[in-house]
Amino acid sequence: MSENEQAAAPAPPPVSPIRAEVDKIRSGVADAIVDVEEHASLGMYWINIRSRALVPVLKLLRDDPALKYDMLADLTCVDRPEQEQRFNMVYNLYSVSRNRRVFLRVRAADGEGVPTASSVYPNADWAEREVYDLFGVRFDGHPDLRRIELPDDWDGHPLRKDYPIIGKRPVLLYNDVKDIL
Repeated sequence: MSENEQAAAPAPPPVSPIRAEVDKIRSGVADAIVDVEEHASLGMYWINIRSRALVPVLKLLRDDPALKYDMLADLTCVDRPEQEQRFNMVYNLYSVSRNRRVFLRVRAADGEGVPTASSVYPNADWAEREVYDLFGVRFDGHPDLRRIELPDDWDGHPLRKDYPIIGKRPVLLYNDVKDIL
């Protein structure tokens, strides 16, 4: 091949930074991945997985010696009421030894449960309770799923986009410490 032909040949597409993770999941857990979203300019990558595959995928990412995602750094929820599966559970996994991060996302409809991650990452226990309390997402198999921030008799889940802005009960404001003692 001449130099002109080499210069005219298109460059191969860049290799995805999460290619190893995606390949391992595809080979280890059949039909787990729904799709992969990559925003390389922002350095953000999400692997969207099926709810039923969550626990096997988490175990694979944690236990595989080449990946070692040994820390659940964060677990949160995003509410998209315009979508049929309105809740996007986001799992932020971190590999301490590799200094790598990957985001898993599981979608759930209102009233649909998501498997608990607390058997794989024990620190998911309180994060799942917080999501349950503020969004109303149920975690199937959770050892102690109950409210963690709001009173037990609170009506609704205040971080849902359809929750009333003013709230459902009066808020008592105190101007002086003596008023509450």
